[in-house]
Order: sequence, then C-alpha cells, then structure tokens
Amino acid sequence: MGFLRRFFDSQAPRFQEGGSCEKLYPIYEAIDSFLYTPSTVTPGPSHVRDSLDMKRMMGMVLVALLPCIYMAFANTGYQANLVFHAEGVTILEGWRGTILHGLGLQLDPTSTLSNLVHGGLYFLPVYIVCMAVGASWEILFACIRGHEVNEGFLVTGILFPLTLPPTIPLWQVAIGVSFGVVIGKEVFGGTGKNFLNPALTGRAFLYFAHAGQLTGDNSIWNAAGSQLDAVSGATTLGELSAASPAGSALEAIHFDWLASFLGWTNGSLGETSTLACLAGALLLVITGIGSWRIMTAVFGGAMAFSALLWSIGSDTNPMFQMAPWEHLVVGGLAFGAIFMATDPVSASMTTTGKWIYGFLIGAMTILIRVLNPAYPEGIMLAILFGNVFAPLIDYFVVQSHIKKRMARYAP
Repeated sequence: MGFLRRFFDSQAPRFQEGGSCEKLYPIYEAIDSFLYTPSTVTPGPSHVRDSLDMKRMMGMVLVALLPCIYMAFANTGYQANLVFHAEGVTILEGWRGTILHGLGLQLDPTSTLSNLVHGGLYFLPVYIVCMAVGASWEILFACIRGHEVNEGFLVTGILFPLTLPPTIPLWQVAIGVSFGVVIGKEVFGGTGKNFLNPALTGRAFLYFAHAGQLTGDNSIWNAAGSQLDAVSGATTLGELSAASPAGSALEAIHFDWLASFLGWTNGSLGETSTLACLAGALLLVITGIGSWRIMTAVFGGAMAFSALLWSIGSDTNPMFQMAPWEHLVVGGLAFGAIFMATDPVSASMTTTGKWIYGFLIGAMTILIRVLNPAYPEGIMLAILFGNVFAPLIDYFVVQSHIKKRMARYAP
C-alpha cells in the first residue's frame, strides 16, 4: 500500500489552497481520510478525554449494525423465498431471477445461501442508490462551503436503507435520502448542527409522500411476463391494526413472539430482529458510544404506557390486545430505541434530560401505535417528536440545576 500513499501525497498540492483542483479538496480529503489516518494533528494542548474520534465512533456504530445488516439479507430472502415457494414459482423473471439462476440457486426458504443471496438482491440496490445520492449531496455541500467531508453520512447511509421495505422503488430511495440529507441536515449547517435525525427525516418524507410503497399493502408486484419478481406484505402491526377486534386478534394473525424476537417476520429491511438490535446495543453500551439511559428510558416508557392501555382494554380497537412484551418485539421499536433515538446530535445531552427524552419517545410510540391505528408503527414519529423537544428538555434541566445551586449557596 506504500505506492498508494505516495500517490496521494504527490497529488496533495493540486487539491490544497492555491492548487488547480482547490475546489475539489473535500473529495480528496474524504478518500484519503477513509483509507488512512489523517496526517494533521492539533498543534497545542488538546485536552483529549480519550482516543475516540469521529471516524472511530462511526466505525463502531457500523460494526454494531452488522447483525441487523445480516438480517436484512437473510430475512428478506427468506420471506421472498417463502412466498414464491408457496405460490409454486420456480423461476423469477427480471434481473434477480437471472442472477439466481446463474448461480444455480433455487427459491428455497430452507437454504441459507439462497436466502442470503436473494435478500442481498433487494438490499444492495437500495443501499447503493442511497450511498451514491446521499454522498453526492454531502460532497456538493462540502465543496461549496469549503470544509471536509466527515464520516457522519456513513452511518446515515446505512441506517436509512435498513428502515425501508425491500420492494421500495429506487427512485423513492433517491428522493428520500436527498430530503433527509439536504433538508434534515445540510440546511442547518451539516453534521453536528442538525436538530432532527437525517435518516428518520428522509423516511418520514417518504412515509407521508408515498405511504403505499413504504408500508406495504399485501399486494404482489408483477414483472414483465407471467412470473413474479417481488412481493410485499403487511407487517404484524399493519395486520393487527386492520384485524377484527372480536376474539383474539393476535391469534387471528398467527402472531409468533419468538419469530418476531428473532426477526423472521415481514417488515423493513433491518428492523425486524430485536435480538440483532440488542446485540448491537451491547457493543454500543460497552464502548460508551450509545446512551444506555436513553435506550432504557425508551423501553421503559413503552412498557409502562402499553401496560396501562393493555389493562384498560377496548372492544373496538384490536391494538389494545397487545401486551407490553409483545410491543417490544414488533415493528421498529428496538431498532429506533438503540440506533436512532441515541443519535448524539439530535438527542438530549443532559443526564436527567436523557431519561425524560427516552421515556417521552417510548410513551409516544405506544400512544401512536394503539390510539391511532392509521399509523401502526409509531417509533419514527415519536423520535422526531423527541428530537424537537430535546433542546427544551435540556434547557429546563439546566435551569433546574442552576436554581438548586443558587438556593444552596444563597446567603
């Protein structure tokens, strides 16, 4: 790799101030920093607390997301193969079918390799489009403002695809990530200055602009010819919200707690497995990157409020039948609590504020899920709601501490 290092060093003067490619310095710096540790250091005392920097922090988040990424491949392929196998489809039309046939793979839900490859054919196009479009916006704004491209989008660029359904049209992916990056972050000054989570901002835009494709409607997507190319199905929350309140709605939709906990259910690409999310949470908490207070408060708020509504019950709303432990394993609650609500930029920063912020998100999630069946998920809107109130929560927490100290030391 020495020749590559020498090549970058020889090209550096072209991109530095006064060089012929000065305006493109953010692109050069982004590639150089991605491959190597930055050569610039703080000239004076930096009062460094530890060795964690932006690159290491974002890299650790990506490692924590690996279990969810695995499920994006495995479960997506499993769900597709399961439906195609039940429909008696043996050969797919379209480019996915061509690749699977070329690799000699069958639409077999019992084959781990078939599930992983088939799932990857859904996930990878979404991820590639998201990274290409989102990174282009990041680089454009960096060039205009003359600052470096930071590693923040590496996390946004993987979080956003994981919250999307497998069958979402790629043009919607491009529009959604554009809205999240530009409107959710760059208009406020870029990474560290946004008050909303960019990935959720983009998803919220798609949710309200193209709800049918984002939520799934139990329809079958047909390709050219008579064979099936892709399928989309309603999630557990979607089925339950539309179920009849008579009898046990959970039994009517064949709800399986263990399957939901492990993640072998319909849902967004990377949000289905609570177990995978908890594995990532363990790493984030051990490394001190993710706030365990926020995670605990979100789950606590969801458990407390769902227990209250479950005890009240309802003869007309089947969502009241869900017990607290059932809420925890369906939808994106675990994914949102661990990877979205803990965003250090848009979350509350004070210790007490983190408990209030997390509890608010958990309670709001259940409130939206149960009392408003038109929005059967809830965690997305709840986190954005919490983002808006996070500065206000921190303000009152700080003011409370100031008043206590003034009273303590008053003559």
